Amino acid sequence: MKYKIEKEGKAPAYLQLYKQIREDIVSGAYRYNSKLPSKRLIAAETGISVITIEHTYALLAEEGYIEPRERSGYFVVFRPSDGFAHGGEGVLSHSPAVKRDTKTELPFPLLARTMRRVISDCGERIMERCENKGSIELRETLKRYLAASRGISVDTEQIVIGSGSEYLYGLVTELLGKDKLYAVEFPTYRKIEQLYGAMGINYEKLPMGKNGIESSFLWESKADILHISPYRSFPSGITADASKRHEYVRWAARRGGFIIEDDYESEFSISQKPEDTVFSLSDKDNVIYMNTFTRTVSPSIRAGYMLLPKSLVNEFDERLGFYSCTVPTFFQLVLAELIAGGDFERHINRVRRSKRREIG
Repeated sequence: MKYKIEKEGKAPAYLQLYKQIREDIVSGAYRYNSKLPSKRLIAAETGISVITIEHTYALLAEEGYIEPRERSGYFVVFRPSDGFAHGGEGVLSHSPAVKRDTKTELPFPLLARTMRRVISDCGERIMERCENKGSIELRETLKRYLAASRGISVDTEQIVIGSGSEYLYGLVTELLGKDKLYAVEFPTYRKIEQLYGAMGINYEKLPMGKNGIESSFLWESKADILHISPYRSFPSGITADASKRHEYVRWAARRGGFIIEDDYESEFSISQKPEDTVFSLSDKDNVIYMNTFTRTVSPSIRAGYMLLPKSLVNEFDERLGFYSCTVPTFFQLVLAELIAGGDFERHINRVRRSKRREIG
């Protein structure tokens, strides 16, 4: 072993150790099914506590690199052939552009028919420029859909259309301020870290437990803004339970801060009821909700939307109203037609029924 922990390092000891062990696993120094060094052995070499090492091993297990075996220790379960990809700060890439999941995408014949119908019905309107928040047709359609299917009640002016999550992340940081301290789940979606890093934003990583961010780290955080994916956070796959979601709401209320809720893929939950969003649970008007059509329609249609708290609508209009909408009017009208005509919801329901059958 060669693990070294910088006592005065910027990163906590468990994260320093995590990165070094992960590197050894990914590089093949620890092969599939090989046993990792005991916690006591690493503690003796590095001078850190066994409890710290337990936390490191727990994170590696949650990410799918290792697994504990009763009375035997921890063993490597990572194999490159399983589809994991190593990247930068220790998170896994899940860019839908890399690998399509045709099981969840809208059937191409249906999408093609809708496109032809929009061209026929709308004519040259598809070439018009829409207002900066997006076309009124799509925003009003989303307003009705979210109220009926997700229990989310918003005004049309709270809805902002943009070309995918990365663009919307940028708008949010412009709105909330780059001088704030942001907190993200650890591990988290790689592009969140990449964007915050590129914009020079200070952020801290809060370790995940089995139901979401570990409470001790959440309440000790000095962050002003919490960025979360309550449903199947990537790459851990952890879904925050009801208690944890309410805890996030309490945290933001006591902190006087905001939550950025990235609700990626929750439409495909196999639960008999729609997943509760943190946006709908909070009565403090302090949650910014985001979602995209990447998985539900097609990764080629770079379109997403966010829901602003009412308290931020005027500020958004005043400070960011000059931005042009980045989604072509044609695609917005296609999405509006799919949702208003019921094809979108029928597709969602078909996928959910298929997933239920797969698990028996």
